Amino acid sequence: MEFDDDLTACAQIVERGDPDRFAATMAAPVEARAVLFPIYAFNIEVARAPWLTQESMIAEMRLQWWRDALEEIRTGGTVRRHEVVTPLSRVLDAESAEALDRLVGARRWDVYRDAFEDAEHFDRYIDETSGHLMLACGRALGGMPEDVAMNAGYAAGLVQFLRAVPELEAQGRIPLVDGRAEAVTALARSGLERLAKARAQLDAVPKAARPALLAAWQAGPLLELAAKEPARVAEGQLQISEFRRRARLMRAALTGRI
Repeated sequence: MEFDDDLTACAQIVERGDPDRFAATMAAPVEARAVLFPIYAFNIEVARAPWLTQESMIAEMRLQWWRDALEEIRTGGTVRRHEVVTPLSRVLDAESAEALDRLVGARRWDVYRDAFEDAEHFDRYIDETSGHLMLACGRALGGMPEDVAMNAGYAAGLVQFLRAVPELEAQGRIPLVDGRAEAVTALARSGLERLAKARAQLDAVPKAARPALLAAWQAGPLLELAAKEPARVAEGQLQISEFRRRARLMRAALTGRI
């Protein structure tokens, strides 16, 4: 399958903005890459929209632009010409567009400096920004049980969020409901529980949809590390060796297990 200019642009956006998902997508079959790159490029564009300006109204307008594009896709009408939106419209159905709309809505938290209200608010943010992303990817690849997508997506999203904690704090945010070591350990363990639930149902995931799960290939060891050594989160040291990282991705790509 040849990539047109739009797909190539999407791949470049992902390569620059989300190296881990880029690596995971490159480990997937070529036909799956053509589906995943537009969705992941969309995610990057939405995730960074609130951070491109200090003006909350402008940030809200940027997010609304993406919601309007998703509405065009959802309703099957004329879709605006754009290097991400155009290929995105070729891979999303109405339900996937709705899932991604909830993702955009959750990103409004990034516009402001308010802390999460409570643990439920935090979990909802991770579910809507990462769980719904994986749900949309699974649907676009032929279908995936919602529980698997949401649980694996939560685990993958929690890892990304924990790794972003130092930068969020540098931006004046209060990223965690409770930043104490024991609370971080408990949060990481809750992520591991969600990941275990996803793993228990992997046999129900069609082979064609399994590349969507590759985004969670590091979730297990990184959450285990956060649970064991929670100080690594604040220190920005939540990482595994490059050898182990590559080996886990290769194993996940070959076996379909995360």
